[in-house]
Amino acid sequence: MAVALAKPASRGSRAGRGRAGTAMSGWARPLLLLLAGACGLALLGYGVYFDRRRRNAPDFQRKLRQKRRKEREKAKEHDAELCKMKNIGRVQEFFLQEVQLGEHWLSRGDHKKSVEHLTNAISVCAQPRQLLQVLHNTLPPQVFEMLMRRIPYAKQRLQAALNEQDCAEDEKE
Repeated sequence: MAVALAKPASRGSRAGRGRAGTAMSGWARPLLLLLAGACGLALLGYGVYFDRRRRNAPDFQRKLRQKRRKEREKAKEHDAELCKMKNIGRVQEFFLQEVQLGEHWLSRGDHKKSVEHLTNAISVCAQPRQLLQVLHNTLPPQVFEMLMRRIPYAKQRLQAALNEQDCAEDEKE
C-alpha cells in the first residue's frame, strides 16, 4: 500500500498566486529605463543650455576678470601680512586671529573659508602635530580631510612669502 503524499506549497513559491505576484510586467521595466534616460538627457540639456547662456552673457568675462583680480589682491595682502612676521608676538597674534576666523566660518557653515584660515594657523604654529590632533577630534571628518589636503599648499605659500621677504631685505642692504 503506497500512499502518495502531496507536497505542500511553500510560502515563497509562486504557485497559486497567478500574475499578481510579479514585481513588474514585461513592458514596465523598459518604460522606466526609457523614462530615466529621458530625464537624464533633459537634465544634461538644461545644464548645457544655461552654461552656454552664462558664457555668452556680455558681462560674464568682465565679472570673471574682476573676481580673479579680487582673489589675486587678497592673496597679495595675505602674503604681505605673512611677510611681517619677524616678531614672535606678531606670529602668535596672527595664529590666534586665524584660529578664531576658522572657528567663525565653521560655525557659519562655510567650510572652505574655515579650512583656509585653519591652514594658515597650522602653517605658523610652533607645534602643528598637537594642533592637528585637537582639530582632528573637534572638526567634522569631511572638513578635516579638506584641511589635510590643503596643508602642503599653505606651507609652500608661507615659505615663498618668507623667501620673498628675505630677498627684499637683502636688496635693501
